[in-house]
Amino acid sequence: MRFETRAIHDGQQPDPLTGAVIPAVYQTSTYRQDGLGIHKGYEYSRTGNPTRTVLEAAIASLEEGKFGLAYASGVAATAAVLTLFQSGDHIVAGSDLYGGSWRLFEKVYRKFGLTTSYADLDNLDAFKKLIKRNTKLVWVETPSNPLLKLVDLRGLSKITKEAGVLLAVDNTFASPYLQRPLLLGADIIVHSTTKYIAGHSDLIGGAVVVNDKKLYQQLKYYQNATGATPGPWDCWLTIRGLRTLSLRMREHSENALYLANFLENNDQVKKVIYPGLPSHPQHELAKKQMSGFGGMISIELQGGVSAVRSFTKALKLFFLGESLGGVESLITYPAKMSHGSVPRKERYRRGITDGFLRISVGIENKLDLEADLARALASLK
Repeated sequence: MRFETRAIHDGQQPDPLTGAVIPAVYQTSTYRQDGLGIHKGYEYSRTGNPTRTVLEAAIASLEEGKFGLAYASGVAATAAVLTLFQSGDHIVAGSDLYGGSWRLFEKVYRKFGLTTSYADLDNLDAFKKLIKRNTKLVWVETPSNPLLKLVDLRGLSKITKEAGVLLAVDNTFASPYLQRPLLLGADIIVHSTTKYIAGHSDLIGGAVVVNDKKLYQQLKYYQNATGATPGPWDCWLTIRGLRTLSLRMREHSENALYLANFLENNDQVKKVIYPGLPSHPQHELAKKQMSGFGGMISIELQGGVSAVRSFTKALKLFFLGESLGGVESLITYPAKMSHGSVPRKERYRRGITDGFLRISVGIENKLDLEADLARALASLK
């Protein structure tokens, strides 16, 4: 089956008792057992829940993977991957990544002896040079948050396989509709399902998808042992969202490309970063590796933080707020929001200046969104 069909049918068979076509919400903590060690596949909902099982199967299918695991948040999914390693192990991560991931690497796991080095995302040789004898994982986002850099996944996977190192890809920005890293050589996929997969800004969730059974069994053990699992209602809402993922991603992408072109021709905007623009240094890689360019745009305003204040205050349709990937348009100020935990010197080194904004383009009418941006930009003159 093709993507759109799998999003509605895989792992989501009608209920055998009632024929209900929508998966049921199993709002229960425990399950009656028929005898000692005799049960129907479920014992306790931290370990497994039928609604969560549907979600995990559906996400694995969309990523064309064999095994899916759902978590209480994207950060919990990231932490789950890090539980595979121990003191003395080493990670190579892309230098541009979500502030919450950086916080886990640097502020949580480093004190337990798990160290991380950072490579420029667009330089495969930089990754190769940083891999050491104790390197166990390479971690990347593509497109990255918030600079929208891309990684050549086929090229990077060749390096990691030669070194015997796992490759994990945070696929949140692209979603499985636009990019499927397992097919490009990745070993692990991570998602904040809060974002595009759920798509309605009404839940927090995360997911991990793998093909290797041994890796899955390790992750499954830690999922149960650490307990950062989503409740059945959050799972159900995520299932509802992923059913329309293809429709939404097409609209997000179309709107974002239209607005990126508009912004690139405005004098108040110093820089526009969008993989769908020919000006993006990895535009050709985006065309090759992705089936669309996504709904995220990053810009730098001419006037720095004062321009940011005026611009965001003048917006009516673009809400100033955390997160991304919902049907509504959002604008985020990374310096104080998504990357607030990253020191100012490090932010500037990456290119996240005081005039930098990240835009999550929703699925409203693109002409209304253009008018809102135009009005806010005009207020800066």
